[in-house]
Amino acid sequence: MPEPLPFRNGLAPLRIRLPHGEVAPSLLEFLEREHPEDDWASSIEGGEVVDEKGLCWTAESRYIPGRFVYFYREPAPEVPVPFELDVLYDDDGLVVVDKPHFLATIPRGMHVTETATVRLRRLLDCPDVTPAHRLDRATAGVLIFTRTKELRRPYQELFSNREVLKEYEAVAGFDPSLAFPRVVRSRILKDHGVMVAREEPGEPNSETRIELIESVGESARYRLFPHTGRTHQLRIHLSSLGIPILGDPYYPVYTRTPVDDFHHPLQLLARAVEFDDPITGERRRFESRRTLAF
Repeated sequence: MPEPLPFRNGLAPLRIRLPHGEVAPSLLEFLEREHPEDDWASSIEGGEVVDEKGLCWTAESRYIPGRFVYFYREPAPEVPVPFELDVLYDDDGLVVVDKPHFLATIPRGMHVTETATVRLRRLLDCPDVTPAHRLDRATAGVLIFTRTKELRRPYQELFSNREVLKEYEAVAGFDPSLAFPRVVRSRILKDHGVMVAREEPGEPNSETRIELIESVGESARYRLFPHTGRTHQLRIHLSSLGIPILGDPYYPVYTRTPVDDFHHPLQLLARAVEFDDPITGERRRFESRRTLAF
């Protein structure tokens, strides 16, 4: 089934389901009453308010409980992230990018247009571009997308089934008393609406292998191989060892930073991903071209 409305500027249209029990003489009156921030009369006149079949609602359309309304809404202005999204690979329906720090992966909350997904959809003029996995907004590096709906599931399942070798790099503190390589396992929990996650006693649900690459003074460069993908796992594991990642405003102490402060990026990079391609069977490896401050 085609989408009722096409994507616009890399963004999908929004959708409302008309609730049961409402009493309104017309759809327009209901929309103007419940969502007064939008100019519904102009949008309806322009043919930009449609039902689930893509048929235009009109100013005279009666209110029908249970029906859907699709429409466009301009997102709120955002502070532009002043770094480019570099394309590393684009072929066979697969797109691999080198995400900069401060750019979120998907539209969510206050980050909508300034996300890797929306930027890439605009760059490639391809509304079906979808990430196969995610990186934190604070983390830079390799991020994989698919161009078609048919490819989403096989590539996303690679990550959900832990069939991808993920290699990260971090610059953090250095403690000469710590021996490397080492494996860190712990139980990480995160409450909805709380910015930071936490470690608690109990059955471990996270695991990271950490290797020391080099050290200079009180700082060092590490290679990290997460076996699991808990929220902020790498940041928490290094912090728990007493060697937090440089530039981390969350661990060990949460510090609120202005949304337009791009001067101190988290020194964490998704260096590479490696996997057996689910379509061709070919072994693939993609590496970031970015460097950390060390």
